[in-house]
Amino acid sequence: MKNNHTTERLLAASRTIWEGYLTHPFVQGIADGSLAVDKFRFYLLQDYLYLFDYAKVFAQGVVKSREPEVMRTFAGYVESILGGEMNVHRGYMKRLGITEEQAETVKPSLSNQSYTAYMRAVAAEEGPAEIMAAVLSCALSYEYIAKWIVANYPDAEKHEFYGEWVQSYASEGYAEENVRLTDLMERLTAGYSEQQLQHLTDIFVDCSRYEGMFWDMAWNEAM
Repeated sequence: MKNNHTTERLLAASRTIWEGYLTHPFVQGIADGSLAVDKFRFYLLQDYLYLFDYAKVFAQGVVKSREPEVMRTFAGYVESILGGEMNVHRGYMKRLGITEEQAETVKPSLSNQSYTAYMRAVAAEEGPAEIMAAVLSCALSYEYIAKWIVANYPDAEKHEFYGEWVQSYASEGYAEENVRLTDLMERLTAGYSEQQLQHLTDIFVDCSRYEGMFWDMAWNEAM
C-alpha cells in the first residue's frame, strides 16, 4: 500500500468542506439531471476560463522544479488541461452553440478571479509542493464528486446532457491522472517538517473553500 501521508492529511483537514459539495444544489442538480441548462452554461464558461489559469499554475511548477522528471510531470499536466480536460468543455460548448472565440471573451466572475489569483500567487511565491497543494483540491474533488454521483445516482452517467460530465470525472483515466498527482505530492514532501506540512494544509483548505465558492457562484450565476 502506498504511503499517502501528506495527501491523507490534506483530505482529512478539508473533509467537512468536501462533504458540503455533495449536498450543494448545483451538484445535486447534475446528479439527478434537474439542473437548469442556463446555470450549467454559466458554470461551463467560468470553468473554461478557470482552466487557463489552472494550467498556468502547473506551468509555474515547471519553472520552480529542478528535477527533470518533476518538470516533465508538471508540463504533462499543462498539456492535459489545455487538451484533454478542456475537450469536455468544448464538447458542451458545441452542443450549446458557443464558439471558443465567444467563450474567451466572457468576463471571469469575482469568485473565479479571486480563486485563480490565489493559486497564481502561491505558484509565484512558493515551491513545487506548495503549487501541488494549490492544484490538488480541484483535481481530487471533481473525482470525489463524480464517483459519489455514480454511486448514488446509477442513471446519472446515462443522462442525455449531464452524463458526459459525470463520465469524464468518474472515469478510470481521470482517477489514474490523480494518482500521478498524489504520488508527486508525496515525493515532493518527503522529509517535510510539521510546520511545512501545516502550511501545505492551509493552502489546500483555502483552495477547497474556493471550490465551494465556485459552486455557489455557478448556482447563483453570480458575477
